[in-house]
Amino acid sequence: MSQAGRLAAAYGRHRYAVLFYALLVTLGAAPLLAALHFSTDLLQILLVFSLLAALLGVPGPRRRGVLTAIAAIAVGLRAAPTAAVGSGLAAGALAVACVVAVLAGVSALRFAVRTATVEAEHLYAALSVYLFAGLLFGVVYWHLEQAWPGSLSGGAPFSLSTAIYYSFVTLATLGYGDIVPRSEVARGVAVLEAIGGQLYVAVLVAKLVGARLWTS
Repeated sequence: MSQAGRLAAAYGRHRYAVLFYALLVTLGAAPLLAALHFSTDLLQILLVFSLLAALLGVPGPRRRGVLTAIAAIAVGLRAAPTAAVGSGLAAGALAVACVVAVLAGVSALRFAVRTATVEAEHLYAALSVYLFAGLLFGVVYWHLEQAWPGSLSGGAPFSLSTAIYYSFVTLATLGYGDIVPRSEVARGVAVLEAIGGQLYVAVLVAKLVGARLWTS
């Protein structure tokens, strides 16, 4: 087997470990980039790489290729100036990218639960879904505030890093209260994320960790 083949095989065995640490890097970079006053574009690039890493875990080369191509087109349209593509097409591209991200998350979730023997890679997949969901909701909150200013209020400008922070505060149901959803849509999204996050941790991750400990 060639060197490239060995690397591909090694990545295939540890793809969800790679995804998990890529998501951790993206999550850790969000406040750091904001503190250093870097452009939001750099954080968006990290999010795109995280999406790519998630898509590489989708089974089946054809399905993986189709989803990656759709995601690339959607990200390209979203990155283009709104004046060039129109606000409607930009919003549609964002919706498509979110759908592709959800499908990638579902693929990782199916990998985590459809196993008789829980190994480290399955735990990485389950944890990656949790982090991936927090980042995805953060992007949703950010664009929600851009589309309808005042949907979420706080003492600081609602940047992408702030949106990710608020998303994980909501996902973990910490409820600091420094950022508050004002519109009905924002409140609905926040409730959905909070309930989904708690059910996920209580049911899925606990089950996998328990099964891991039982079989070890």
